[in-house]
Amino acid sequence: MNDTNISSRVLKRLATELSDLTPEARKAATYVLENPREVGVSTVREIAEAANVKPNTVVRMARQVGFEGYDDFREPFRDAIRRGAADFPDRARWLQDIRRSGDLGGLYANMVQGALRNIEETFAGITSDQLQAAAEAIWSSRNVYTLGVGVNSSNARNFTYLASTGMVQFHAIPRSGSTAIDDLAWADKQDVMIAITSRPYRSEVVEAVRIARDQGITVIGISDSPASPIIRGSQHGFVVCVDTPQFFPSSVSIIALLETLLSFVISVASDEVVARVDTFHKRRHQLGLYAEGAE
Repeated sequence: MNDTNISSRVLKRLATELSDLTPEARKAATYVLENPREVGVSTVREIAEAANVKPNTVVRMARQVGFEGYDDFREPFRDAIRRGAADFPDRARWLQDIRRSGDLGGLYANMVQGALRNIEETFAGITSDQLQAAAEAIWSSRNVYTLGVGVNSSNARNFTYLASTGMVQFHAIPRSGSTAIDDLAWADKQDVMIAITSRPYRSEVVEAVRIARDQGITVIGISDSPASPIIRGSQHGFVVCVDTPQFFPSSVSIIALLETLLSFVISVASDEVVARVDTFHKRRHQLGLYAEGAE
């Protein structure tokens, strides 16, 4: 069991002291060691029932290894879920447990702290030189294909939409009724693809990155780990922090990075882009797309 799944420190301590526990407490500890992910999403009664012991036995087990009680013992496991170190169903069940306990204030604080921490940690690992290099590759390209599926589909399409207010060579893929691989059929070294995925990595995005590299396309990868297959396959790789108490990866840092990347593209672009953005919005006013008085 590694640190990316649960608190190994607690498990190691529990394993070390297993022989010193009472027989019943040992049954509870054995269940925890074999099912660590259940601790963060289960009540003391649920753990006791699963381990076939009484609830107060679980409490005694927690105290025998140095915790004040079950809630204190469970906290490192819950923290692993908050940091995203658990599967989606585990996190969904943890959210329901929070709701049942009425501790929504704690959830709110965790969400806010998580969002701020994700942005801070993401940009702490990215330099302006990296962003400028990626932006120059985008500006000098013939076409830019932005690929995201699932939760990242909207992130990719929002970036494409914003870029298209001043530039015409941006395309969100996969297009409706198509596949990303087909959409890249005629792309080559003159083109750029921005690919986005985080664990569990989407196979169609990983495969599209591989094919893009084979075709000479410049790849800008956005993912949650330096070991991500799309980061390893990118000329320009950006690692984002997507931890969250939610049951799906957070998009906060991805959106922030894409908006920042677009601002760099505008900065390295020619003056005509500013004029085109101005023309785009004037046209909207003229056609009545904005409510009266909107600026």
